[in-house]
Amino acid sequence: MSLRIGVTGGIGSGKSLVCRVIETLGYPVFYSDLVARTITDTDTQVKEQVKELFGSSIYTDGILDRKKVAELVFADGELLAKLNSIIHPAVARSFEQWCMQNSSSKLVFKEAAILFETGIYRELHKTILVTAPEELRIKRVVERDGVSESEVRARMARQMPEGEKIKLADFIIDNSSNQLILPQILSIVQTLSAI
Repeated sequence: MSLRIGVTGGIGSGKSLVCRVIETLGYPVFYSDLVARTITDTDTQVKEQVKELFGSSIYTDGILDRKKVAELVFADGELLAKLNSIIHPAVARSFEQWCMQNSSSKLVFKEAAILFETGIYRELHKTILVTAPEELRIKRVVERDGVSESEVRARMARQMPEGEKIKLADFIIDNSSNQLILPQILSIVQTLSAI
């Protein structure tokens, strides 16, 4: 059985960059957020549940209006919890199928923004947390997504504080501008391969 490794980090930390490097090393990476997007647009049962929650106008030409959903759930924690209870089980089923398809790999990686918040990390063998200073993360997201600093700070406020994530993580990658990222990734992958 493959060793299942979670990769997470706050918004703008660089977890996707870390995962792309891991892929170039030859290891499969399951991108939870991308899979969730696909599921909300293609899984009939999930779409029906999402429509029940937000109303059928939340979909336009069969595609979920993610901007509208984000506005609604970031203002209402209970609504976010209900949405997560629809999407997370579907993503978990998809991950299990994906793991079976990639069972020949010694290590498989699961990238997820809210790995610790949802408790998913308990189902994995090890976790990697990607960190970066808050100001740098804000700058990256503003440039990447074309959103305001206040919008980024509002998203960050919804995520678990980095200090709490550090306590739960097995490995930490410092993705600040004064640390080389590749040696850190190589060292962690080497350690995991030896388990």
